[in-house]
Amino acid sequence: MSEIAATRARFAAAIAQQGNLRSPALVQALATVAREDFLPPGPWAVWEMLSWQYATTPDADARRVYCDAPIAIDRERLLNNGQPSFVAMLIDALDLHGGEHVVHVGCGTGYYTAVLAQTVGAAGHVIAIEYDADLAARARANLADVPQVSVIHGDGCTHDSGMADAMLINAGATHPRALWLDRLRSGGRLIVPLVRWPSDASESGVRGGGVVLKVTRGEIGYAARIVSSAMIFPCIGAVDTDADQRLAAAFARMTEADAIRSLRRDVHEADASCWLHGDGFCLSIRPPNT
Repeated sequence: MSEIAATRARFAAAIAQQGNLRSPALVQALATVAREDFLPPGPWAVWEMLSWQYATTPDADARRVYCDAPIAIDRERLLNNGQPSFVAMLIDALDLHGGEHVVHVGCGTGYYTAVLAQTVGAAGHVIAIEYDADLAARARANLADVPQVSVIHGDGCTHDSGMADAMLINAGATHPRALWLDRLRSGGRLIVPLVRWPSDASESGVRGGGVVLKVTRGEIGYAARIVSSAMIFPCIGAVDTDADQRLAAAFARMTEADAIRSLRRDVHEADASCWLHGDGFCLSIRPPNT
């Protein structure tokens, strides 16, 4: 085993342990995909959580990128290749199987798209959508040799990729888009971070903070649960001022969030069973379709 391969293997094992990852295919993907291939040339700007700023690696040794930290893909715009333990946790929560069709919204330069593709295997298919034209072009080039991936430059909130077994929204939203819910097959899973993004500058400190929501489509309804907390930039097109205020009210009752069992899409008045009563959806403590 080469030195860089050994580094990747140690990295994957550490992320698996930290995130309690359940998918052997995902862990193998983390040990296989070369993170440096999806980053600008080194040295790299690594985001330090404690100081809340970038630190530049001392050299361009590829082993430097196998750390559990975001790494800049566009430092001026604060755009990063996300924290591996966090994104791996999101992917693990999708419960992916070989051969499945996955939609990845907000693919950036494609690193986690490659991880998804490795996880579902050659018989699977990943549609990667990126709003930023430059990032989409970089992702397309980076993933050119991965035949089970299609990269789309477009708006992941409105682009219709057809029915999917799983969807990963790799950016924050104040509400799940109806299209995402509509395009889940029976048994399909959606992972989306629900985060605050207030327009009022006085509330800027809460921007990007929230929770990760998992939705599973059943035969007659949608099961839902909170997976974890989140801190992430928003998905353009999935931020709404009214939805943000509803989310703020729900977050004020976070102690009740563990009781969420379903996402309702039927028309009904808000009642005590509604944790987040939104426009066209409701996160409820009631079982699906009851």
